[in-house]
Amino acid sequence: MKITVIAVGKIKEKYFNGAIEEYAKRLGRYCRLEIAEVADEKTPDGAGEALELQIKRKEGERILQKIPDNAFVVALAIDGKALDSEELAAQMERWNVSGISHLVFLIGGSLGLAPEVLARADYKLSFSKMTFPHQLMRVILLEQIYRSFRIRNHEPYHK
Repeated sequence: MKITVIAVGKIKEKYFNGAIEEYAKRLGRYCRLEIAEVADEKTPDGAGEALELQIKRKEGERILQKIPDNAFVVALAIDGKALDSEELAAQMERWNVSGISHLVFLIGGSLGLAPEVLARADYKLSFSKMTFPHQLMRVILLEQIYRSFRIRNHEPYHK
């Protein structure tokens, strides 16, 4: 299985990069992982709703350009389906058994994902009703994907 993470913005903090590299290395025995970054837009303080939507759309255009036509797209969204780790592992197994060989996970920028990006998604996944920094979300996502593979393979790690 191939897994691509498309994320808005660069990771600047060494501790996030270290965690991402560690999970990418661990995932190497389970899947082919690719991480693609798209440029983020600066959001001025006090930006109104219209400007925020315009920013999300610019970032969204960059995201949409990176999504392969045949990929199954999972958008991380607050209003998505909330799953525990076992449920995510089972869902990933169902996708795999149903013939999906390329999963693409989308992580938006500080304002979230554009409506056009959410419309392209085949599945919306929520990790929490809370808002997390998009840099940290990359680490959390990779850890949960790794945990899913460990659960699916009945390997120790979970709990």
